[in-house]
Amino acid sequence: MDNKKHISLQYLFFTFLKIGTISWGGFMALISVVQKQLVEKDKVIEDEVILDSISLASILPGPVAFNVVINIGYFLRGIKGALVSMIAILLPSFVFITILSWLYFTFDELPLFNKFFLGILPAIAAIIISVALNMIKKHVKDYKQIIVLICAGIALIFFHSFFTTLFIILAGGLAGYLIYGKSAAINSSKIFQEEKKESWQTWIYIAAGFALFFIVLWFLPNLFKGSFFHKIEIIRNLIFTFAGMSLTLFGGGYVIIPAIQTVVVDGLQWLTVKEFADAIALGQVTPGPIFISAAFIGYKVFGLAGAFAATLAIFTPPGMLMIFCSRFISQMKQSSIINAIYKGIRPAVIGMIFSAAFTIGKSVELRWETLSIFVLVVILSVKFKINVVYLIPASGIIGLLLF
Repeated sequence: MDNKKHISLQYLFFTFLKIGTISWGGFMALISVVQKQLVEKDKVIEDEVILDSISLASILPGPVAFNVVINIGYFLRGIKGALVSMIAILLPSFVFITILSWLYFTFDELPLFNKFFLGILPAIAAIIISVALNMIKKHVKDYKQIIVLICAGIALIFFHSFFTTLFIILAGGLAGYLIYGKSAAINSSKIFQEEKKESWQTWIYIAAGFALFFIVLWFLPNLFKGSFFHKIEIIRNLIFTFAGMSLTLFGGGYVIIPAIQTVVVDGLQWLTVKEFADAIALGQVTPGPIFISAAFIGYKVFGLAGAFAATLAIFTPPGMLMIFCSRFISQMKQSSIINAIYKGIRPAVIGMIFSAAFTIGKSVELRWETLSIFVLVVILSVKFKINVVYLIPASGIIGLLLF
């Protein structure tokens, strides 16, 4: 899209800061808000950018929605755009979870947020459905893609794991190749000849900087004595623990919860089982990715500095890997074979979006209040195109009043 050249870093920062403030409900809810804002309202990208981002993010480690935002930032403004988008989308959720962590360890209960979340959940399911319906109009052209969409949605509803997501992406790509790629010829000479946004030298500097940081961090505690030595050691342990986990956490969301629990509860004993469960719950009732629960864990271990270190460590490594892989998407799409594969992957991803709405809907108690919120948000979103900036907070307020 030509107008991507005119997108400023300031626009990316404040847009994703706003999105990060209102995107409750997990990764597909955040992606839905992104689609509403950047595709339908601001028209700075097309749906293809989001669908292709989901396809790549689904097979890489780390939070899917967070990686999607990074890829969009990279698509619009290269590495700088990716980094600005990454900071902006995390900042609101980090502030929320840090404040809630302080309240939790001070007062132990936060019932008000539970009522707020009860109002938001049906609204999120409605917004996800409206986004999926809009994507179907643009990207599903024949009955074969509808079959791929339905199969992908059903598969993810019944089988929740990273391997299911990976299988859906691969199966969708294979279906696209078999159905639409028979007459396509690989234009391989063009795939990697597009001018790159950043040179390889830039990536060498980035890799060297990360390597130097971790080497210095590993030996840094040895330069100090007494209590300051122990403080630096705690920060180091938090960073190495979460950075190490971040590159092994595939599938995002609830798929990674058991893996994190094994390390921080069973192994390191930083949290009790109850505190870990509450950390996940607070990750739900705050906007942004559920990985932000790492800030709660870091806060328990070492206060605000611990929250910052844990957040930085769990998001940065997969984020940088996503930026690196993002540079190849537009180049590979010059191949007609790749385009045929994407014709199968995109309806599969839309099916996954529908399944996310179904999964969220199952967790909502069926009563007239939640059903009314759901129907109202669907109508306001699909028919009247009301911005989610208003719909999501309003639904939360309704939850406070009705529940």
